[in-house]
Amino acid sequence: MRLRHAMAGAVLPLVFCALLWLVLPLGSEATTPQGRAASLQQKIQKTKTKIGARKGTEHVLSTDIQRWSSKIRRLQGSISTLQAREGKIQADLDARRAELTQTQSDLRSERARLARLKARLVQGRAILARRLAELYEADKPDLVSVVLNSNGFADLIERGEFLGRIQDQDNQVITLVRSAKKDATSTAARLDTLEARQQTLTALVQTRRDQVAQIKDQLIGTRVGYEQTRAGKAKALTQVRTQRKSLETHLDELQKESDKVQAQLQGGAGLPAGPIHGGSGRFIWPVNGPITAPFCERRAWEACHPGMDIGVPTGTPIRAADGGRVAIAGWEGGYGNYTCIQHTASLSTCYGHQSVLKVHVGEQVRQGQIIGLSGSTGHSTGPHLHFEVRINGAVTNPMNYL
Repeated sequence: MRLRHAMAGAVLPLVFCALLWLVLPLGSEATTPQGRAASLQQKIQKTKTKIGARKGTEHVLSTDIQRWSSKIRRLQGSISTLQAREGKIQADLDARRAELTQTQSDLRSERARLARLKARLVQGRAILARRLAELYEADKPDLVSVVLNSNGFADLIERGEFLGRIQDQDNQVITLVRSAKKDATSTAARLDTLEARQQTLTALVQTRRDQVAQIKDQLIGTRVGYEQTRAGKAKALTQVRTQRKSLETHLDELQKESDKVQAQLQGGAGLPAGPIHGGSGRFIWPVNGPITAPFCERRAWEACHPGMDIGVPTGTPIRAADGGRVAIAGWEGGYGNYTCIQHTASLSTCYGHQSVLKVHVGEQVRQGQIIGLSGSTGHSTGPHLHFEVRINGAVTNPMNYL
């Protein structure tokens, strides 16, 4: 019985451990360097895909914005033309209105004159009527009666002049009546024609102005719609750019972490620093590898590449090209992990995109000393070493010193 209990006490822990072994995983791949590297590469690839999609959307939106801007410029040209035309028509309308106002003033003057003529006509007709009545009622004096009834030659002459003045007055009255009637009739007809013509011209000009104003208002409304559409696309473009920049920042962080993991993996495998490779200049080569990008190479995003790229795997040890004091050792934007060594008062060398830094600012290093491991941190298309030579801070061709 005691043996049975002892065996049970020994077996139970083994059974419990076996159950734990069956239930729990042997070890998450994400906790191992290899699993972390694979997971990071998947994340990097997904992030790059998202960035590519955002860039494509940016291109489409930028093209759309340019197209809408072109439409707005064409519309604005039409609107400006219509505004100039509307201004000319408005000036013509103002002139017509001023002419109409002057014509109306002339009409009032002519109507007053016509009223005066009509009054004179009435007066002339009354005088003429009375004169005709007098002529009808009185006998027409003949020359014999005038001669016989005259008291002498002087009286005869006076009576003849009197009859002549009466005859002239009669003729004047008749002429006045006739001319007043004729003038009144022609003035009334002329005034009616002028007024009708001016009203027609003014209405025509007003119609033309209203038509141009209506078309201009329609174009302005269309332009407002275009501007709203363009503003919406510009807002969307801003959002997409913000997302893309955020993804690029995240990608840099993932790439940096991936380079560290890769450096751990390859560092654990013990990548050799390689033999020291010297040249005809004062510097040794910081790494041994092919030149993948020469100095001052022209690229889409820069007119002159400020250094030269040497292709080596991530984790390759980097040697100091010459002895000196470490002036920079840390993260520097697109360079990623960046180290600069001051060799003389004016001469220095710099090393970019490192996965691991192995020196610190102020440290004195000797030629050939390992100062870091290569990588692809910062803005980089793949593992390599970006190597620069600077004189008084300005880059120069490294091949002149290797």
